[in-house]
Amino acid sequence: MEGHHPLNMAEDKTSELTDFETGLLGWLCENNFHTEPWSTQKAAKQFKVKEEDIYEAVAALTRKVPQRIQVFYKNGALHIAAD
Repeated sequence: MEGHHPLNMAEDKTSELTDFETGLLGWLCENNFHTEPWSTQKAAKQFKVKEEDIYEAVAALTRKVPQRIQVFYKNGALHIAAD
């Protein structure tokens, strides 16, 4: 479409989330990773999965529900805001 950037047309694909991705999104929403630094290691321990699984799920969330998650770098640490 002329004049439209693909990121501006991001659609909600909540229905495509796996159970794990849904659980991770809920956990992200309940915690303060927008103010507290993110720890992939702690997330992996919380969900009893490998760190790689966490990385893949966070990446999937940014693709599937980009309007509900923001990953950013601040004060030397990674942060994740989700709603």
